[in-house]
Amino acid sequence: MTFASLVLASASPRRLDLLRQIGIEPSGVAPADIDETPLRHELPGPHARRLAAAKAAAVAQTYPNAYILAADTVVAVGRRILPKAEDEATARACLKLLSGRNHKVWGGITLLAPDGRASHRLVRSQVTFKRLSADETDRYIASGEWHGKAGGYAIQGLAARYVLGIEGSYSNIVGLSLYDVGAMLDGLGFRV
Repeated sequence: MTFASLVLASASPRRLDLLRQIGIEPSGVAPADIDETPLRHELPGPHARRLAAAKAAAVAQTYPNAYILAADTVVAVGRRILPKAEDEATARACLKLLSGRNHKVWGGITLLAPDGRASHRLVRSQVTFKRLSADETDRYIASGEWHGKAGGYAIQGLAARYVLGIEGSYSNIVGLSLYDVGAMLDGLGFRV
């Protein structure tokens, strides 16, 4: 049994809250500074997996004796990767694309152990949005909740009222599949 520190390679307050929900308090938070631009012809799932692995590798250089947990969340309609909404126009474009249809949320997760072992997972959830009226879109945009969110929405917030259904892990849609993280930590011998 190994008792070592765990570093979360993410600036996401949602991921930190999710870990705390299952009794895990990372000893450090160290966001990775990597280029998140999709590669040419890169599909959403492989993109999420690649970014999680790259984030973990970048942070492991600074914390070689810790477990490193990294994740990336990609919202996609078909093969199209939706951006993180940093401005109102992008958020509106994302909501227009999501309105009245299904989309996938891909969660790439990488866990590195201090002894060099690694675990990688790719989690897929599906979300179905109702058809949004112009008024609903305007109200959501006015909330500002979309800012910095993949696909321009946060399922754990006001956007929940537009979700007809989900298939798969809810916590993956929020930002980190807790079932998978727990299994990965157990598999690599991490103990709280």
